[in-house]
Amino acid sequence: MRWLLDHSPIRIGRIVASLLGLCLVLMPLASCGTTETLKSVPLDLGIPAEALNSKVTGSVPDNTVLHVRITFKVDPKLMQKAQNQKIEPGKPSHLEEFAKQIGIDDGTYQKFKDFFSPQGITLKLSKMRTHLSIDAKASSFAKVLQTKFVTHSYNGRNFYAPDAKKPPMVPQFLLGSIEAVTGLDNYSVQPTHQASFTPATSAKAQQAQADCSPPSQTLLPKEIAHAYGVDQLWNQGLHGENMTVNLVEIDGSMKSDIQNYLDCISFKGKVTPINVDGHPQDVLGESTLDIQMVAGLARSANIKVYQTDGTSNNVDDIWVNVNDELQQIIDDNVNNANSGSTVSISLGAAEEEMSQQDMRAIDQSIQQLTKVEHMTVFVASGDCGAFGSHQYGNLSVSFPASDPWSVAVGGTILQVDGGQARAQETSWSDGSNRSSCKNRWGTGGGLSKVFSQPSWQNQTGVKNNLSNGKRQVPDVSAAAYDLAVYFQGQWGSVGGTSAAAPIWATSLALVNQGLLKQGKSFNPSPQLLYDVAKKNNRAYYDVTQGNNLYYKAAQGWDYTTGLGTPNLNDFYNAMVR
Repeated sequence: MRWLLDHSPIRIGRIVASLLGLCLVLMPLASCGTTETLKSVPLDLGIPAEALNSKVTGSVPDNTVLHVRITFKVDPKLMQKAQNQKIEPGKPSHLEEFAKQIGIDDGTYQKFKDFFSPQGITLKLSKMRTHLSIDAKASSFAKVLQTKFVTHSYNGRNFYAPDAKKPPMVPQFLLGSIEAVTGLDNYSVQPTHQASFTPATSAKAQQAQADCSPPSQTLLPKEIAHAYGVDQLWNQGLHGENMTVNLVEIDGSMKSDIQNYLDCISFKGKVTPINVDGHPQDVLGESTLDIQMVAGLARSANIKVYQTDGTSNNVDDIWVNVNDELQQIIDDNVNNANSGSTVSISLGAAEEEMSQQDMRAIDQSIQQLTKVEHMTVFVASGDCGAFGSHQYGNLSVSFPASDPWSVAVGGTILQVDGGQARAQETSWSDGSNRSSCKNRWGTGGGLSKVFSQPSWQNQTGVKNNLSNGKRQVPDVSAAAYDLAVYFQGQWGSVGGTSAAAPIWATSLALVNQGLLKQGKSFNPSPQLLYDVAKKNNRAYYDVTQGNNLYYKAAQGWDYTTGLGTPNLNDFYNAMVR
């Protein structure tokens, strides 16, 4: 180790003291002084070799604060045990006891603290004991991990990472507990918002009364509700009472915009913003859209808006913030696993532009939300058609929509008749400008290059001449074009699969409400969507027209709209039986 070359008496004394302390920690594992005890091994962050070997443009300043997160390995058998746990409607779940089984034990946690704490680094363990937060200066991490942080220029963008010539080193006995480490680099591209707003007119002056006059050509909540059968659940007294839809956001919203919309629909529920890793700096319309989509379909629901600062200035890995939001939802719901809550995520990035560590960390969070806390996670499939990388002709899908434990939601163009009934529906796409996506090419869909196909993707149309054993996206779809939204003091139209994801998250929350009201259980697994299709072939509207600039809509499941759009009354009846 290079630091042993410093022979000053003070430094040697510190080294001896540190080694003695480390020996005391490791005595149960091996006798002091053995090389096996102190053996360190490199930590592979899963960054492509060509990126790590790209041009180095500088160093990360020592005082830069890095937000490092460790995701611990979880025994798959324990995850399965949690998934099989009987859901008991109306009863608290008390998962703190299960956390002692599924998460790291006190002894392992102490070893991590002993490794990091001597450098003045503080640690925070999640309630499920599967996620560790470590915030410290780059100089502190460089010292404890025996590395240095450098910046690279690669494929037209900059990122930082540990020096490829000095990879981060961790004790071998700790590495066995680690599933993923994030925040030591920001190789993953920033999440892309899946929405675009078109104002109808110039902003109006502030009025004493709510402005409830959206453009006539836009889709209103009552029209979406009637077209998809949501209003038939309303007629049964299901408006989202005591139900929660959790939103994951990287931008904020203006209170006046939200209040105007809520006043117009006589909203009786509650909207609660929850800041994670600081408050948002931008108001870009995504959070506004998501809140309004949920409120418009469930007017008595509890909407929890988990929001973070999505501006990085090339310093942070924003995916760390996103995963922190997911972990906060997990922490907040250890007692609510029987409540039928859902999660909606309207952001993503092409799989090939993500680090393996970020994907593995978020994958485990989604699995915990689904299997342990019984929440279905809906994710927008992306708005660049079949080309999630924003490069026309480069077939790719968006993550985390491609994660097998998320429900990937594609987008459609929905047209209603004078009676607000569903008249026509096609896959949403726009190939008028193929030089630049700008989130307007259409519904994301295709084949994952990372994840294997889950066993439940076996509906008619799923196995086709393009199938290759990988996860196929999307699972379902909903309206993603010309939806009415109130943003920046004016009405306008919004397009994007980020509208479709909260539509589905809200719809399933209403279905779960009906089941719980009858004392019945619910199923949070993505498999549910495919099981329902087998039970009732009218549970979805099969969209057979349109494309996503590569794949065509077809009968049965397809790469543009999945199983189709919700026929919610039939969907609900299939669940009740």
